[in-house]
Amino acid sequence: MNTAELAELGQQLRVDSVRAAQAANSGHPTSSMSAADLMAVLLANHLRYDFERPDNPANDRFVLSKGHASPLLYSAYKAAGVVDDGELLTFRRLGSRLEGHPTPRRLPWVETATGSLGQGLPVGVGIALAGKRLDHSGSRVWVLCGDSEMAEGSVWEAAETAAYENLDNLTVIVDVNRLGQRGPTRHGHDLDAYARRFQGFGWHTIEVDGHDVDAVDRAYGEALSTTGQPTAILARTLKGKGVAAVEDREGQHGKPLPDADEAIKELGGRRDARVHVAEPPAGTPRRTVTEPLSLPRWDVGDEVATRDAFGGALAALGTARSDVVVLDGEVGDSTRTEQFGKEHPDRFFETYIAEQQMVASAVGIASRGWLPYASTFAAFFTRAYDFVRMAAISGAGINLVGSHAGVAIGEDGPSQMGLEDLAMFRSVHGSTVLYPCDANQTARLTAAMAGLKDIRYLRTSRGKTPVMYGPDEEFPVGGSKVLRSSAEDRLTVVAAGVTVPEALTAADRLAEDGIRVRVIDLYSVKPVDVETLRRAAEDTGCLVTVEDHHEEGGIGEAVVEAFTDGRPVPRLVRLAVRTMPGSATPDEQLHAAGIDAANITATAKLLVEEAMVS
Repeated sequence: MNTAELAELGQQLRVDSVRAAQAANSGHPTSSMSAADLMAVLLANHLRYDFERPDNPANDRFVLSKGHASPLLYSAYKAAGVVDDGELLTFRRLGSRLEGHPTPRRLPWVETATGSLGQGLPVGVGIALAGKRLDHSGSRVWVLCGDSEMAEGSVWEAAETAAYENLDNLTVIVDVNRLGQRGPTRHGHDLDAYARRFQGFGWHTIEVDGHDVDAVDRAYGEALSTTGQPTAILARTLKGKGVAAVEDREGQHGKPLPDADEAIKELGGRRDARVHVAEPPAGTPRRTVTEPLSLPRWDVGDEVATRDAFGGALAALGTARSDVVVLDGEVGDSTRTEQFGKEHPDRFFETYIAEQQMVASAVGIASRGWLPYASTFAAFFTRAYDFVRMAAISGAGINLVGSHAGVAIGEDGPSQMGLEDLAMFRSVHGSTVLYPCDANQTARLTAAMAGLKDIRYLRTSRGKTPVMYGPDEEFPVGGSKVLRSSAEDRLTVVAAGVTVPEALTAADRLAEDGIRVRVIDLYSVKPVDVETLRRAAEDTGCLVTVEDHHEEGGIGEAVVEAFTDGRPVPRLVRLAVRTMPGSATPDEQLHAAGIDAANITATAKLLVEEAMVS
């Protein structure tokens, strides 16, 4: 498009953004209006995208990081001819694909859910990594950010990663409109302030008037010709551009225009131009190579840390499947992902100590059809939890593995102990949560994760535990294993991970005293094995859960949920970590927390005595 046509398209996008917000009586038209010219030039002159084949591997990728400006995105879809005017005016209505913030669950052209600011660029980095290092394609990634989200630390994790990885296929466009939600942004219209920061991380920067369509066009062209480093286009814009009542005025964020009809007239009225978006060159779909999976095997009685088993299984899975990708948070020697990195270095990504970027990269890589496993200490996933939450909204299929869980890690102390992770991941929509207790079980579950949907979490342990299961044992997700059972069972102990050996030791001691107890290995924490738990409750009348995790949200609460259908709830005693640990040996930690064999034994005896008295 020429200058006049681009300017007209920008006005059309403004008008349609105003109309959509007017129809919904909510939304962010002023934030859309500031970026309209930036979007117009990109859509008409630079984006290469086949809307009929959104999975085309040669497509460029666009991420609207400032997701609240969704009216602009939907207006662009209308201009491209994939959303009609009637659908545009369903914005924010029940059942509409055009949500307040866009998600790929509703629209095939959306790469990732946005709306939690500071996430679009990190995910865009993941998409660009996939394009450059995995797909080796000529596609480009364009990310439109707002200036307010430049205050998010995750943006600068992404900036450093992109420069370090020389992602010259990535361009971020920062809509510097000066105004945030409650007033001016930190740097206002000081483009140089943003430029210095991006330059400090190694980016090529371009400062431009975001309403000069020719200047924007040249800036995009310069980004396309820049090699060896990503490009940041810093565009000075005006919020509410084109309507005097709201242009560059505070207090107009996140609400329809006060007089939408007058605003539309001021913008030149409704237009219905169509844009021919350039199609990409023909892309060849990637072929995933699959071979028979040969997992490592251990003999019953061996002593093996589940993190070691995970590392070996992951490397084997990478050999069997060419689509498996691994991301590490600079702890691969501890989580054991380094084994995969040595055997499959072309599919291993070191994100260093940037857990938000690690999860975001996994989301971006998954969006391109790869199967990522991302691993760090269980405790450190708390830092990236918002990215996990947004990944679930996206419907992203990613595997997350947290090692060094619980007090059982020993002397390192509470800052390193994942004691909240089960609760955190259980609360994620559609998630699967697995907690193996031995090596063969870990290997099997690591492989099983590859066939699951949405967010999958596997919890591994630091210390060695005895191998209890043979290498050919099956562990269906949603199942459990009954390890001790008899017709004389007086109660049931439900354990997982490191507490399973403790529960078995306690059961053996109790049996010597004539007290039979059932022991269940609840390796699938979500979904939980409802039928086995209910049967145990009927048979024994009392359940004791024991977990190396805080009481809130962990295994105890997962067990309780098996009895929320209105049936009588059995007597339930929960052993969990209730105090703040210090430094001590693993055995001392388990005992102090009240979750070792001695405490399980004492609890069981007390419950049996109480039952006899009653």
